[in-house]
Amino acid sequence: MSHAPLLRVNLKAGYSGRLVLRDIHFELEHGEVLGLVGGSGAGKSTLVLSLLGLLPWRGGRVTGEVLLEGDNLLAHSERKLRTVRGRRIALIPQSPMSALNPAISLQSHFNEAWRAHERHAGSALASRVHELLAEVQLPSDAEFLRRRPGQISVGQAQRVLIALALLHRPALIIADEPTSALDPVTQSQIIGLLRQLNRIHRTALFYVSHDLISVLQISDRIAVLDDGTIVENLPVSRIGEARHEATLSLLSTLPVPPDVLLNFRGRAALEAQPAALH
Repeated sequence: MSHAPLLRVNLKAGYSGRLVLRDIHFELEHGEVLGLVGGSGAGKSTLVLSLLGLLPWRGGRVTGEVLLEGDNLLAHSERKLRTVRGRRIALIPQSPMSALNPAISLQSHFNEAWRAHERHAGSALASRVHELLAEVQLPSDAEFLRRRPGQISVGQAQRVLIALALLHRPALIIADEPTSALDPVTQSQIIGLLRQLNRIHRTALFYVSHDLISVLQISDRIAVLDDGTIVENLPVSRIGEARHEATLSLLSTLPVPPDVLLNFRGRAALEAQPAALH
């Protein structure tokens, strides 16, 4: 039986008459992980801002449709979009130390994010924060929550951002270069965590990165953005069928053939199953 995708995108976007994204078309299914990969200047950041309705704040303009469960987000006012961001569609930004407010505690971050969409805090918020911090493998005691961002590691800060994104159980999370500020070991841990949370919650993930290795490790399907256009869109298991020169150029930079990475990903998923079910 056919069903509507969670997200259907058909847009163009640019700044001051300069078109950056040309005829962007793609769909994202419920619970799917779609990886978008592209080099510097390909238009990844512009696309993320367009999906969230934030491009006008950067002086840009978007035309077309961003249909989230059939609802065109581009037709909404900014006031209406504020009721959507965080609740139905959430963002995990890059550079966690820049994304978090250094002047307030971690608890205050959760308080503010909660109040954006919920009237009452109390035990409901405390229970949700405790649950999420356990899922992202962070302490949930009062001492940890009293800390400010500068008192935790970069890896811990990224986990806090993931917990904040999950706070209101959104249908879709956009992860914008979520591992770019992390060391290789922490990168691997965060990718594994995102994959595990996707399996547990069935929250769709739009994973945006310039790093093809991380995209292959986490995605069900991969889209390649080049010069403002998606030039390739295919299941990760069929990455060997890629034909566009931009995709082939990216594949040529891999230290090992993509099949090796996919086999490693399969073994890692099996090893993580008990933790995912916990």
